[in-house]
Amino acid sequence: MGNINLIIVGIVILILAVLMLAGNWKVNEKAGQDGWACIIPIYGTLINLRIIGKPWWWLLLMCIPYIGAIWGIMQIHFLSKSFGKDLGFTLGLIFLPFIFYPILGYGTAQYEGPYGNPEAYDAYRKSKQSFDFEQNNFAENNQVIY
Repeated sequence: MGNINLIIVGIVILILAVLMLAGNWKVNEKAGQDGWACIIPIYGTLINLRIIGKPWWWLLLMCIPYIGAIWGIMQIHFLSKSFGKDLGFTLGLIFLPFIFYPILGYGTAQYEGPYGNPEAYDAYRKSKQSFDFEQNNFAENNQVIY
């Protein structure tokens, strides 16, 4: 009887993990990044930092005990704001990620730009063009954003 319960719990955890993975994949694609990047742990975090407009060294700050948790929550909040959502949605992403990541990925939310970089965020919202994250500028008018 104990093995059956363990199998059921394992299946439920696997289903929740697949829901989160699928939602995160679509979030990356909506932001113009590779969806598969969410599968690779450190690279996926770097892509999320790129989506929210924060530098790569935030990854190092996330490795510091206690401070890393704060930075992780800030990253989730900036991700929520980058898609035009509010604090309530951020709390949903933190406490019920297996529900809110698919909502963000498959719902009607549109990527509004890297919220963590105010200049790039405002420029993105004004232009509604695709933002080239590799060169840190917009594809059409080559306006460099720092």
